[in-house]
Amino acid sequence: MFRWSINRFCAGEEKRVGTRTVFVGHRPVSETDAYVEQKFCDNRIVSSKYTVWNFLPKNLFEQFRRIANFYFLIIFLVQVIVDTPTSPVTSGLPLFFVIIVTAIKQGYEDWLRHRADKEVNKSSVFIVENAKQVKKHSEKIKVGDIVEVKADETFPCDLIFLASSNDDGICYVTTASLDGESNFKTHYAVRDTTGLQTDDDIDSLTATIECEQPQPDLYKFVGRINIYRSNQEPVARSLGPENLLLKGSTLKNTKKIYGVAVYTGMETKMALNYQGKSQKRSAVEKSINAFLVVYLCILVSKATVCTTLKYIWQSNPFNDEPWYNQKTIKERETFKILRMFTDFLSFMVLFNFIIPVSMYVTVEMQKFLGSFFIAWDKEMYDEEIKEGALVNTSDLNEELGQVEYVFTDKTGTLTENSMKFIECCIDGHKYKDGISEVDGFSHTDGPLRYYGKAEKCREELFLRALCLCHTVQIKGGDNVDGLRVNQECWTYISSSPDEIALVKGAKKYGFTFLGHEADYMKVQNQKNEIEKYQLLHVLNFDPVRRRMSVIVKTSTGKFLLFCKGADSSIFPRVQQDEIQQTKVHVERNAMDGYRTLCVAFKELTQEDYKKINDQLSEAKMALQDREEKMARIFDDTEADMHLIGATAVEDRLQEHAAETIEALQTAGMKVWVLTGDKMETAKSTCYASRLFQTNTELLELTTKTMGDSDRKEERLHELLLEYHKKLLQDFPKNSGKLKRSWTVSQEYGLIIDGSTLSLILNPSQDSSSSNYKSIFLQICLKCTSVLCCRMAPLQKAQIVRMVKNTKGNPITLSIGDGANDVSMILEAHVGIGIKGKEGRQAARNSDYAVPKFKHLRKLLLAHGHLYYVRIAHLVQYFFYKNLCFILPQFLYQFFCGFSQQPLYDAAYLTMYNICFTSLPILAYSLLEQHINIETLTSDPRLYMKISDNAMLQWKPFLYWTFLGSFEGLVFFFGVYFLFQNSSLEHNGKVFGNWTFGTIVFTVLVFTVTLKLALDTRFWTWMNHFVIWGSLAFYVFFSFFWGGIIWPFLKQQRMYFVFAHMVTSVSTWLAIVLLIFISLSPEILLVVFKNAKRKNHQKKLSNRKASDSLSSRRSVRPLLLRTFSDESNV
Repeated sequence: MFRWSINRFCAGEEKRVGTRTVFVGHRPVSETDAYVEQKFCDNRIVSSKYTVWNFLPKNLFEQFRRIANFYFLIIFLVQVIVDTPTSPVTSGLPLFFVIIVTAIKQGYEDWLRHRADKEVNKSSVFIVENAKQVKKHSEKIKVGDIVEVKADETFPCDLIFLASSNDDGICYVTTASLDGESNFKTHYAVRDTTGLQTDDDIDSLTATIECEQPQPDLYKFVGRINIYRSNQEPVARSLGPENLLLKGSTLKNTKKIYGVAVYTGMETKMALNYQGKSQKRSAVEKSINAFLVVYLCILVSKATVCTTLKYIWQSNPFNDEPWYNQKTIKERETFKILRMFTDFLSFMVLFNFIIPVSMYVTVEMQKFLGSFFIAWDKEMYDEEIKEGALVNTSDLNEELGQVEYVFTDKTGTLTENSMKFIECCIDGHKYKDGISEVDGFSHTDGPLRYYGKAEKCREELFLRALCLCHTVQIKGGDNVDGLRVNQECWTYISSSPDEIALVKGAKKYGFTFLGHEADYMKVQNQKNEIEKYQLLHVLNFDPVRRRMSVIVKTSTGKFLLFCKGADSSIFPRVQQDEIQQTKVHVERNAMDGYRTLCVAFKELTQEDYKKINDQLSEAKMALQDREEKMARIFDDTEADMHLIGATAVEDRLQEHAAETIEALQTAGMKVWVLTGDKMETAKSTCYASRLFQTNTELLELTTKTMGDSDRKEERLHELLLEYHKKLLQDFPKNSGKLKRSWTVSQEYGLIIDGSTLSLILNPSQDSSSSNYKSIFLQICLKCTSVLCCRMAPLQKAQIVRMVKNTKGNPITLSIGDGANDVSMILEAHVGIGIKGKEGRQAARNSDYAVPKFKHLRKLLLAHGHLYYVRIAHLVQYFFYKNLCFILPQFLYQFFCGFSQQPLYDAAYLTMYNICFTSLPILAYSLLEQHINIETLTSDPRLYMKISDNAMLQWKPFLYWTFLGSFEGLVFFFGVYFLFQNSSLEHNGKVFGNWTFGTIVFTVLVFTVTLKLALDTRFWTWMNHFVIWGSLAFYVFFSFFWGGIIWPFLKQQRMYFVFAHMVTSVSTWLAIVLLIFISLSPEILLVVFKNAKRKNHQKKLSNRKASDSLSSRRSVRPLLLRTFSDESNV
């Protein structure tokens, strides 16, 4: 650990420079140069949090930062220092129990991390040194080492790819452990090192690598390699992400590769991506803190009252110093203020059990154990991917039951992200399905029959563009004489399902992509002839450009640029007279819900290509601002193109996606769709998924409605005011509960695009535009659903943040499947990742991951509902049972001269929260189903009954407080009246104060446990075991504790007390009677509500035949029963 710290410090010094230089094989550039070993961190991975030396202090520091733990530590120290009425054990033991349990849990988790680190750091690797392979531990790799990796092995650090067993210098890797993508990715060695395929050859390489400092982006890398040969000028080649092999990736379909280590240990991209996410806190935790403040105030009030009354009582000299209890000299000389402060602290200690310290550890256990029920849910298991739901954090389980806004991505979340080629248009002519040997694949039925058919050369040009403009690779098949045979075994692989769909579409219509051969792409045309095109440059797709291009050279020597992308990025770059005929088809396909791409081309002259090639080569060599320079060249290159046509690809709606959205809306949640797709496609999907109904009036804030660019902001302001006025008329201010209503007279939906959102969120400096955001937000909140299209990832997060920070702080949930959704997933209160086809970045960064969007229904309506009800009941119950516990102690002070005499024995004080009452509430909070899961899932309206943190509001809190106060009064005064005759036996023996306290404690334990039994609606063997077992254990412990003379106790005050107490018939009668009286309000409430429920059920059954909504109203009795049996209503 010390060595690692030193290395990190040294690396930190080196980070001040913008780049690093790596000497390949630690060899200097020339023999005359002296090689000075550079300071980089070693390859040791450290994901653990603690070491043997710092575990105790660091863990204790973290635990005592929690206010409740720190409070009990102070109480414990007061008991140790000040002469208090109770032993330090009474508060120390529960505190140490909580601390030890938490420390063991965290220590075990860290031990697992240590074990995983050791397994990685001690794994064997082969390093080439002096033309020989040397076996070392992975942690011994240094920056500059040449490493050999064989097939199916994992790369031990970030390597620059030098050579492989393939002559063409290509290798295939999977990055499943990094981003979840199981597709093969192709990486390339620079052409000058591809021939170095043996240890001797690779050891002869003299080169340096200049590259950027470590940074976490998996998909970005900038560098260059300088290769030095004797008697020759050095050769410089650019390095990019395609040359970098990341730690954690696995080598596939390649026998071996050589690579040089550039980033090691904690500076690898994988390690840099393990930074922790910001801590999310649930609304329940906030409620706990608020209730804790109230009970702290009650505690201080009790201590203040008792301290004040004590000195009023002692104002009488006889009470202050009776003849039988004279003060010592020290007591008489002590300052009165100091005595009062000491007494105040003593009362604080006496009443401190009103603060439930054990509640925190119980809540943690409930969250941790409860999260397994989501992972074990068989209905959330997907057979297709063979995976179920995943819980990445258990801290937010109850938050699933409080969601008010759902923000969802479209592609891959609402839709399957499984693309199918539907149709295309070429020069305005529609082509759809069907193919004939004679006339190509023209399809002219329907309303477009009059369009006729495009020229044959244009058809072939379009299909060649589809076969060449992509990054698809071929997996499988046999290679014979450079040609692939057995095409049935082929599998197209790509990072984008769209590209595969387009290549398959071209294949269906006669043009087949046969794969790569060195620098060439092979295409089989409709005449079964093989065409070869030299691939010169790939202008990769990025979210800003929203297009990609390739530059190829034909066998006849022509240079062609093919480009495909979104219509908004292609149309401004082609001849304007070519747009209209294709635009009609694009808009129509978008209205049908298809994903559309436009295809364009440009023929380049020899001079044009030379200029572009020189510019790209120069930009690729740049270490600073490489991406910006490349983007400018791409922009210039992809200009003045000619539009060929457009494609339409179908992305089908996921199974039960529409029903899920409908259920969420019925449950009172507002669903917003945030997508990068064009408006028409997204709108069609929203109608199909029932986000928009046929009667929904749509309000549009898009580029189309903005009109002329000169008055965009002015027009935006007009529309905002118009929509705001319309919504205020339909929804007056007094309808504050709109978001949770079941029916609305007129539904409104809002559509906004990215450019308009930029105007709203980032207005100009004019004062007139400063209130755009507030008006827009009011409009959004009054609409039943919102569609945001053409969204950049950052804008998605901005939308979520804007709603999250509105008045009332509504609970937000974001769900998505791709890397572009990560920002909004992290921003929302609850982030859900879909285990989709765009990699696993979303699932890895989420709080919960589910296989399909439809699983969100059960996750929220069933699991979320139950988790919230359980933990809310747990929190209220803990405060209630501790109030019942301490109130008799407070009342007892009025009858003992405020002498701080404890009512309960120290063992009972210690064991009450740890043993006697802890397990029943834990079992309840894990297993309770006050309504069965099928009913919760089928009737979403039940979700609204717990919305807005209903069970942890002040009203139910006051009810529980009243209940605890009532029962505490019954316990104390019931036993007090029993003791009016101090002889409870026929033989005249008198019971003492410890018997009095024990009777009160017995009634207390039985009452709070039976109260939980009354609240339980879903009985399992475990509930029976812990409820009745806890009561039996209390009786057994009382007999055992009072049945032995304990040598370590100075006073045997509980000896034979319990056994003697139960011999009295009066005591038995009093205990049973007081338990019944204490529970009578609960029993009467249950009987009353059950009678009311049955009466209402009878009325509903009489109307069932004529009621058109009978299927939903038949669940109404259960709806009424949601909290009929819960005591916190």
